[in-house]
Amino acid sequence: MTDHHELAGRVAVVTGGTRGVGAGIVLALLAAGAEVVAAARRPPAAPLASAGRKAEFRALDVRDPEAGTALLAAVAEDHGRLDLLVNNAGGTPYLPLAEGDAARHLRVLELNLLAPLLLSRAAYQVMHRQAEGGGIVMIGSVSGQRPSPGSAAYGAAKAGLDHLARSLAVEWAPAVRVNTLVLGMVRTEASQLHYGDEDGVAAVARTVPLGRLARPEEVGDACVFLASPRAAYISGASLLLHGGGERPAFLDAATANH
Repeated sequence: MTDHHELAGRVAVVTGGTRGVGAGIVLALLAAGAEVVAAARRPPAAPLASAGRKAEFRALDVRDPEAGTALLAAVAEDHGRLDLLVNNAGGTPYLPLAEGDAARHLRVLELNLLAPLLLSRAAYQVMHRQAEGGGIVMIGSVSGQRPSPGSAAYGAAKAGLDHLARSLAVEWAPAVRVNTLVLGMVRTEASQLHYGDEDGVAAVARTVPLGRLARPEEVGDACVFLASPRAAYISGASLLLHGGGERPAFLDAATANH
């Protein structure tokens, strides 16, 4: 359970922070006492609030590096500090690599790898000058650790994001800690677009050892931990948040033959 004072006085920016996983992260950080800026292209449908405080919305297309640098500098100027950047914005349509034009695949790489790289660089410029440094959390995916048919560019980008975090954790130590949350499937308002109706979601959930999809707030709780003093010696880590992973297909195949 989140301690309402764990991140008191800290300032966080969450990209893609107005819906889905991003909104769950924002709410958890608010509940832990942080001042939170939700940066996204569109504002939330309703204000994001927890523990009696609301997140601040600032418009941002993360694929615009100059806008991202300006936003982080402005947040630091307005709040007096920048303690945490959560690179959450990302995603992909279903698009086999042999289909679509090159520009569409490049946009997937730009959104899921290049944008977090450049935003992290901009955050470092602020954080490494602060006495307490700062932290960066990349929101990764199991798609970067296993075959990802239909979203190969996305999987490659997420694999690169995990490697980027480990490299930056070395380059920027000890001032800035950098870690990755490697997500499995998360239940959001968009789940039915990926998994079909409720029966489809339930069928997918049965493939997870814990028997369900993650909740956005559980991703948020993991972000709170990585940003907190309790994780002060954790950097360059990849924390798996996937409910135990996926049941190996060969087990079901073997069972079917008996």
